[in-house]
Parts: sequence; C-alpha cells; structure tokens
Amino acid sequence: MNTRRLQAIKYNPNAHVYQQLKKYVTDRVETDEQALQVIFAHFKLTKTKRNALLLTPGQVCKDYYFVNKGFIRLFTVNQAGEEGTRYFAFEGSFGTALPSLIDQQPAFEYIQTVEPSELLVINRESFYQLVETTKQFSLIYRQILEAAFITAQKRIYGFQGLEAIEKVRWLMEYQPKLLTRVSNKMVASYLGMTPATLSRLKSKL
Repeated sequence: MNTRRLQAIKYNPNAHVYQQLKKYVTDRVETDEQALQVIFAHFKLTKTKRNALLLTPGQVCKDYYFVNKGFIRLFTVNQAGEEGTRYFAFEGSFGTALPSLIDQQPAFEYIQTVEPSELLVINRESFYQLVETTKQFSLIYRQILEAAFITAQKRIYGFQGLEAIEKVRWLMEYQPKLLTRVSNKMVASYLGMTPATLSRLKSKL
C-alpha cells in the first residue's frame, strides 16, 4: 500500500482547496462560515499518484475521502484474479469503504485512486464527532447514506433481467461520466462483462 502524507491545512473560506467541499456542503444544507470552519478544520489534504491504493482487503478502513481532483474506485478481486468494481467517486463527492468504516471490521475491497488525485481526508473519529456535534454535518451524513443506498438500488434493480447492451444504455443514462473518464476494463468490471464485449456494444450505440 502506498504511503500517503497528510498535510494539515488552516481553514480559509477562499482557499481553492476547500471550494468544492464548501459547495458540496452549502448546496445541501443551510450553514454559515463558523460551521464551515468547524467542519473543514477536521480535513487534511493528501495527493496521490495514479493507481495508488488507499485500502486493501483485510485492512480496517479508518478514513473518509472527499475528491477534489481525480477519482477513486472501490473494487474486489476474486480467486481467479477478476476484478469487480462496486463504486466510483469523482470530483465533488465522497467515497470510502463504508461497511468497514462503520463496523470497523476488515474490508473486503480495495480503494484506489485511478488518476493522480487530490483528496481531503477526514478520519473516522473526527467524522463521527462532527456527525454528533454539528447539525449541518449530521444532515450531510444522512444524505450521503441515502444517496449511496439509492445508487446501489438503481444499479441492482436496473441490472436485473437486462441484456448486456441494455446495461450499457443504462450506464449512458445514469452514469455517463464512466464512459468518458474510465477505462473499458474498469467499466466492464462494473457492468459484469468483458472489456471486449463492452467495446463491441459501445460501437453499436
């Protein structure tokens, strides 16, 4: 696992590093600069290289990530060496191995920064401290959980009974960014098909 250096940053409401996180919060809840200062003081900056691993199976997840630049994915590898991608988090969104973060049991998946990335990192202790003590962040957490549930349900039920080409159409409708930012191999692992099949189907649409 790559070593990451976390950089403490003093809160400045006009600092570029905070702008996407500030927009994320203020788009979802009513807040003020004092509450923002409390929230952002718990985040530290980290920059990673392409394909850096933030978490590997068997480790306990300790951090939540907000993506400023680049994107992360969560994936598993089966005994045959085949990857299965569960989730992507692009700029302006949160991502982590949520089951492991919540119950503090070993993770069953990897967290990877696919591109060179800039992340704002909050550790589990600080995250739940904010949930318990800051109304605005408690509301944000509820929305994160709801969004994660809805996304998972759309994917599960959206894929049931679909032919392969219909899955690609579903992706074009609900998550088109994956087809422009992510490699065929990773997208195929998200859809449950081979890269060759995905390439063939994309050429038909």
